[in-house]
Amino acid sequence: MLYTRLGCSGVKVSNICLGTMTFGPHDRPGNCSEELSHNILDRFVELGGNFVDTADVYCSGMSETIIGNWLQKIGGRRHELVLATKGRFAPGLEGSINGACLSRKHLINEVEESLKRLQTDYIDLYQWHCYDRSTPLEESLRTMDDLVRAGKIRYFGVSNFCGWQLQKLADLCKSMGMTPCISLQQQYSLLSREFELEGVDVCTNEGMAVLPWSPLKGGWLTGKYDKSMQSAPDGTRIQYATAINSELFSHPPWNALANDEVWSLLDKMKAIAKQHEKTVSQVAIRWLLQKKSVTSVVIGCKTVKQLEDNLGASGGWELSDDDMDVLNTASQQKIPYPYSLTDRYNKRFDEFM
Repeated sequence: MLYTRLGCSGVKVSNICLGTMTFGPHDRPGNCSEELSHNILDRFVELGGNFVDTADVYCSGMSETIIGNWLQKIGGRRHELVLATKGRFAPGLEGSINGACLSRKHLINEVEESLKRLQTDYIDLYQWHCYDRSTPLEESLRTMDDLVRAGKIRYFGVSNFCGWQLQKLADLCKSMGMTPCISLQQQYSLLSREFELEGVDVCTNEGMAVLPWSPLKGGWLTGKYDKSMQSAPDGTRIQYATAINSELFSHPPWNALANDEVWSLLDKMKAIAKQHEKTVSQVAIRWLLQKKSVTSVVIGCKTVKQLEDNLGASGGWELSDDDMDVLNTASQQKIPYPYSLTDRYNKRFDEFM
């Protein structure tokens, strides 16, 4: 396992982070029992992983509870881990008037509840799960600053932010002298590159860590699907999303992505994987890890075997420049205006530099 600094902080994290949305009972395919979740956590740490991510809404709080029970099992090794969680959408409080926002009232309550479930006295990285238009940003930032000063959290980050929201946040942190935001957890993969339009520049300029989630796009980038299939196999998340006609956590159903461009990309990924004697999943994760902006890739798994396969992308090998060019070209999405215009002129300017 390789390690990188978490944004502008001094803390080091494994370049693959264990995401735990599958920990706990749920009607979605692939969720894990507490025993299996603990086995996955044990193996992750055994192989050198130290970065674990969860959220208060994952399985209505059960993910945090499972992790908390595991922390008690491993005893005094809590300090070896960088534990991240998220808050904004309170589990079980969707109908509450103050149940889903970034107000001081809600944030402090959610941090305290997460600490209880995690059975720890501090959270290494506390992340806002999504932007909140209803709460003054200054109120939310002062709350984070107070929680850092109180020792409840060590650092704070955000998730699922637009570029302008992230830049406004960074500027306010500076002007108010508040604790800076050190990370952005964002959907980012070979099949989801919208983050590159603005988010990547903000993170690079402001020294924020980039933590991609859904690096395998809900299973699309594992190599287990091919063009001959008429539908996604039973028991997969894509099949589940297709059945309920929903983009499950931004994992589009079969009929939304099954097109010639996607199959062409997958064919190229399979060829590159064969060349390196790696799996298609490892190629997908390795592509992200070789992006300069990326600090740690958040992976999910439902078996120890899947975990071990994904961790095989961490280090010890690299995609060549030619491999990266092939993947970049095959996965390039149409760039909308005005990004297309500014990109064109930036490239022309770069020719004279």
